[in-house]
Amino acid sequence: MSPSASQIHAKITGPIVMIGFGSIGKGTLPLIEKHFDYDKSRFVIIDPHEDGELAKKHGVRFIKQAVTKDNYVETLKPLLTEGGGQGFCVNLSVDTSSVAIMELCREIGALYVDTVVEPWLGFYFDKSAGPEARSNYALRETLLAAKRKKPGGPTAVSTCGANPGMVSWFVKQALLNLAGDLKLNVTEPKTREEWGRLAQTIGVKGIHIAERDTQRSKKPKPMNVFVNTWSVEGFVSEGLQPAELGWGTHEKWMPETGRTHKDGCGAAIYLLQPGANTRVRSWCPTPGPQYGFLVTHNEAISIADYFTVREGDKAVYRPTCHYAYHPANDAVLSLHEMFGAEGKMQKSWHILDENEIEDGIDELGVLLYGHGKNAYWYGSQLSVEETRRIAPYQNATGMQVSSAVLAGMVWALENPNAGIVEADEMDFRRCLQVQLPYLGPVKGYYTDWTPLTDRPGLFPEDIDTSDPWQFRNILVR
Repeated sequence: MSPSASQIHAKITGPIVMIGFGSIGKGTLPLIEKHFDYDKSRFVIIDPHEDGELAKKHGVRFIKQAVTKDNYVETLKPLLTEGGGQGFCVNLSVDTSSVAIMELCREIGALYVDTVVEPWLGFYFDKSAGPEARSNYALRETLLAAKRKKPGGPTAVSTCGANPGMVSWFVKQALLNLAGDLKLNVTEPKTREEWGRLAQTIGVKGIHIAERDTQRSKKPKPMNVFVNTWSVEGFVSEGLQPAELGWGTHEKWMPETGRTHKDGCGAAIYLLQPGANTRVRSWCPTPGPQYGFLVTHNEAISIADYFTVREGDKAVYRPTCHYAYHPANDAVLSLHEMFGAEGKMQKSWHILDENEIEDGIDELGVLLYGHGKNAYWYGSQLSVEETRRIAPYQNATGMQVSSAVLAGMVWALENPNAGIVEADEMDFRRCLQVQLPYLGPVKGYYTDWTPLTDRPGLFPEDIDTSDPWQFRNILVR
């Protein structure tokens, strides 16, 4: 079925409550309208900043209010239970505790989806907390604790956007593509253990979430304005967290700023430096070799954790995994400006909508490296032109996120008693089936590039020539 055709995927029997109506919320609204059967009179959007005009245009009730630690129960509980049926909370906000709201939803029997393990207001900029406490690793551990505390029950889909979210589904498809091209006689894995063994058998040393956003504004970026193609608040918050990465068993070196975690799953490390000011060498099909920012993301930890193979208590295989993000050029300039001002965010900020962009794509995929075919990128190459054709209120970056939220909602409705789940644990085939009409070309590319390719050699470098895929060679120092 073409993406322009209307297809109802599922029925939502209770209220829908969307928290947050920024760029992703606006893009998700028409997808909900298009693909679900629901009672519009019980669709409510809550946001403290928007004027609500777009919601009213769509006939959706709008509440201009912040959801806070003090009011979230009294605000959300009546809205999610009004009129009977099973409610659905779509949390696309900042500064609201994902885990707290998720637990409330599960207590009252409502379904839930979000795109990030978000904390209450103040967490990201708490100077009294050390870098480890401000990490995504720490936030994810609060989610895992909630999962252990109450297994099963109403489904809550955690961190289900483009990344984290869609990229976890891409990793599984990429592994199967690799296995086929390497002529390995394997059956499709059914369990977490089997997926880890497959990655180990193929010889994947690591995975970059390798992204290049080439969308260009029609107008140059003004000074002292942070311009981005998605949430500025979200990007700045995660960009000022410590750089984090899933830490592979093949790694022989750790940077001086690297630190391990004392507790938890043990799948990741963090660096004593902000992710959006930490560069890594990576590769995407359109630019080829490129610098990316090692911005912390939940999928860097969850993917590394999911594919860990253990013998007893010892991890015998784990891929290194991290984000390698080259945002739109205006966002790169905005980061440079912000860090030049001692990391203080500009007082003005702006998200480019689809009408303000001249052209470009958001090339977002997974680069699996270190195996018999060197490196393989698999992902979405969605253009802003195609985005304009298939859905309103979003650019290519937003479309990759909102369509993943759609897939997460469909999966939750089809699996309503799965408990708390991460994208890695979901049916990747079903989720991609729902999402693919909105992703533009989804393709795989092999490359013979490594982090040691074409380095100019004009200055001494502390590199490991015995293994090009050591993080020592990937990190820009």
